[in-house]
Amino acid sequence: MRVLVTGATGFVGSLLVPALRARGHDVVALVRDASSYDGPDGVHVVEGDLLDPASLPPAFTVDGEPVEAAYYLVHSMDGGPGYEERDRRCAEHFAEAAAAAGTARVVYLGGLGEDRDELSEHLRSRREIERILTAGSYDLTTLRAAIIIGAGSASFEVIRGLADRLPIMVTPKWVDTLCQPIAIGDVVNYLAGVLDAPETAGNTYEIGGPDVLTYAEILRRTRSQLGHGLRIVRVPVLSPGLSAMWLRLVTDVDPYLAGALVEGLRNTVIVRDDAITSIVDIDRTPFDLAVKRALAEEGSEE
Repeated sequence: MRVLVTGATGFVGSLLVPALRARGHDVVALVRDASSYDGPDGVHVVEGDLLDPASLPPAFTVDGEPVEAAYYLVHSMDGGPGYEERDRRCAEHFAEAAAAAGTARVVYLGGLGEDRDELSEHLRSRREIERILTAGSYDLTTLRAAIIIGAGSASFEVIRGLADRLPIMVTPKWVDTLCQPIAIGDVVNYLAGVLDAPETAGNTYEIGGPDVLTYAEILRRTRSQLGHGLRIVRVPVLSPGLSAMWLRLVTDVDPYLAGALVEGLRNTVIVRDDAITSIVDIDRTPFDLAVKRALAEEGSEE
């Protein structure tokens, strides 16, 4: 199958492209700068920008034939002024280009969380992108995930940074919020797997690892793998603004990302419908093993 991957140079996309190639798919990678893209052999590279709709048709139609499926893996996690509008325009341009080319299927990776909850700004943005993509003339498959554990994940970098630097942590009540993190390898397997499962077309699925943990447990278990213990002292009040400022002081996280992460910590993000497990059968990676692999990969890159 000929498949387009947007966000091919990103954290998830850079791993999905070789996984799709390994499954025998003909992959088209949309990148902003083709000269700096070092992808697997056999990948058709197209230079374009989702903010420039005129640059998109060559990615959706290659050698006169439209791509049969396309992945939308673009999201401004680091925020910044106007990021919601930029994300909205990117999704609209993508949906229009896919419809014009006659693309049959689109797969989107969104964020886990209950729609009835008071969602964070970034999660609301992801839901808006999902609604924009749903309006297209193709069949949309949406996968929703919480924190992705892997080297290069913005959320995991914050967790590792906190766990590495702070033996004692003064935190608000959000450390007791439940989360269901998932290993990047499992995310990639689910993304690739739904393409081979026609019944997933037009449906939304929640994906998560086998462990449901509080953020306190996530921090403790990550610090344990770094060879240290962690004491957490809870305080009754610590505003999102102060929490974000604290994150910026003790880690290298981008200020916009810090604010987005802290705002999202108020929501429980666990899988409530595991229907995907009966369709795409994978051996889900335990949290501790996912952290071990992420830390080992970070070490190999230094």
